[in-house]
Amino acid sequence: MLNGRDPRIDFFRGLALIFIFWDHVPHNPLGQITLRNFGFSDAAEVFVFLAGYASILAYSKVLQREGFWMVSLKILRRTWVLYVVHIFLLAMLMGIVFFANSKVETRDLVQEMGLTHFITNPQQALTDELLLRFKPNLMDPLPLYIVLLLGLPLVLPVLVRAPLAVVAVSLVVYLLAPKLGWNLAAIADGVWYFNPVTWQLLFVLGGAAAIRAGQPHAPETRPLQRQPLFLAAATYTLLAGVITVSWRWPEIHDELMPAALSNLLYPISKTDLSPVRLLHFLALAYVTAKLLPGRAWTQNWLAQQSCRMGRYSLEVFCLGVLLAPLADMLNAQVDDAWPMQIFSALLGLALMAGLAAWLEFNKQLDLARRSDERPLNS
Repeated sequence: MLNGRDPRIDFFRGLALIFIFWDHVPHNPLGQITLRNFGFSDAAEVFVFLAGYASILAYSKVLQREGFWMVSLKILRRTWVLYVVHIFLLAMLMGIVFFANSKVETRDLVQEMGLTHFITNPQQALTDELLLRFKPNLMDPLPLYIVLLLGLPLVLPVLVRAPLAVVAVSLVVYLLAPKLGWNLAAIADGVWYFNPVTWQLLFVLGGAAAIRAGQPHAPETRPLQRQPLFLAAATYTLLAGVITVSWRWPEIHDELMPAALSNLLYPISKTDLSPVRLLHFLALAYVTAKLLPGRAWTQNWLAQQSCRMGRYSLEVFCLGVLLAPLADMLNAQVDDAWPMQIFSALLGLALMAGLAAWLEFNKQLDLARRSDERPLNS
């Protein structure tokens, strides 16, 4: 632990932020090694699950210490901060995209980023922005987190006492939502790309995992090869990886994929968090937890950089959103030459890591100043 935090959670949050940035720079070679290329799920599932885990880890202690009304107030205050950040981030993103688009002649970045609605109907777009209905590319995760966090005060007291009951209700809602068309409205009679009515299950599962981790339970003594659940999860993860890799060669995929399995798998909806995506993430998370027990592996220098980014996930995420169109602009200047693509991807990563290091440095300075001031005030 670090100041009461679990460094493993910070590590994987930081890794998810890197993958999100690389996945949103078009034609980026490093985007070929991210999670989405080796399974049905991607960094979005990691981000939402860990958001639920971290939220319950933090706010359950506040609930126990200060009561329901105080924890609700703190959750709503955090939700308001995220909402304000989202509004300002979208304004900055639009400015950067318009600037980048003026420097690029080979493609229309405004259209690629989903900002056409603002060009054609700016007044309505501003209203939709405030109502979280206008979400250009890269801007979907924050509104989802805002809505999930907004509902947390209603769930938290029950979740800490009866997690299985909350998971059961959440699962029923998840299963009903696609069939009944439950989703929030977006622009042009559309719906949210990340349907909060289905993605809430992943958030709740993250919270339930946090509660489970804090409870005493007997350690597993059997070797991994004799644990049926691990073997099943590893097999599913491997099978999903093989199928996903086969998408690179559609002819081979179509030839080898049994029709019955194809009808069962496809379409794999990200909007409604398709069951095969959900199961892939849960299987991958379980296998990873089994293969990387303890926290010692997070202490090496490289892992520490990811942990630091995870500790300042909101700030680093916002920077990644703003850097993605700038990286795309740089790549377009040289006709997407691969050396520039790799350089821009690594430069963006360095800037994100640098921001986290700067924030950590400033935090240490504040702590040192408060420590120096305490004897003077005593």
